[in-house]
Amino acid sequence: MIDTIASFLYGFLEMFQYTFWRRAIYTGILASILFGIVGTYVVIKRIVFISDGIAHASFGGIGLAIFVSYYFFTLDPLLGAAIFALLSAVGIGIMSKEKVQREDTAIGIIWVMGMAVGALFYRITPGYKPSMDSFLFGNIYMIGSTDIYLLVFLVIGVLITVVLFYYELQAVSFDDEFAKIAGLNTDAIYIFLLILVALSIVFLLRFVGIILVIAMLTIPASISSGISNDIKKIMFYSCILSLVFVLCGLSLSYVFNTPAGPSITLFAGGVFVIDMIKKKVKT
Repeated sequence: MIDTIASFLYGFLEMFQYTFWRRAIYTGILASILFGIVGTYVVIKRIVFISDGIAHASFGGIGLAIFVSYYFFTLDPLLGAAIFALLSAVGIGIMSKEKVQREDTAIGIIWVMGMAVGALFYRITPGYKPSMDSFLFGNIYMIGSTDIYLLVFLVIGVLITVVLFYYELQAVSFDDEFAKIAGLNTDAIYIFLLILVALSIVFLLRFVGIILVIAMLTIPASISSGISNDIKKIMFYSCILSLVFVLCGLSLSYVFNTPAGPSITLFAGGVFVIDMIKKKVKT
């Protein structure tokens, strides 16, 4: 048993000689911070479905960016995804707050329209096209230096935002009505929170992809919320759990030659199931 563990640890350290592995680890550490902090607000505010809608709507921007790049000028698919994600976040926020449409209906419409736009423009674009698998399921091993730098800026931006607007975000997340009575512009803060979630989703697409990003935003925070009711502690535990999931998932991916994104998510999902069973047994 000890020999097996030692062999595994030796193999894990040996992998650091590869540039793609070091970049994957750096990206995983940065992504864990986003998963932990932003995911905490997603779970506490109960906007998982909204976040999922934003993630899938961003697919429209990817397809459109590929189309534009072929016929007009080069446009990074992630920039296209960011534009669609931000428009979706603001649209859902306004429609739900202004009672223009029921929130679940607005999410469903924006979700399917985004996916339809992405699929349409991707299919009608001729010639060579990047595989959609990397956007749907992510590919952390293809992360470049530029992606890491952008992720660093986003993490710093999120940390500064949470520090500056901690009490406002906390008030809106826990009790929207009380925050409104206290004089806060809850509608603006809510839309601002959705924008924060949208940006995080877009920057994490290359990590675990559109389909899996919501799982990693919710699983660590969901487990952590069962440990503590203090939002700061939930964020801290979520970041630690996210990092554990990422490192273990990457290790399993490398050892068994499986896709990194699904490996990380399945490992996290397995821990979540064990945690649920453990809670059920205690009750």
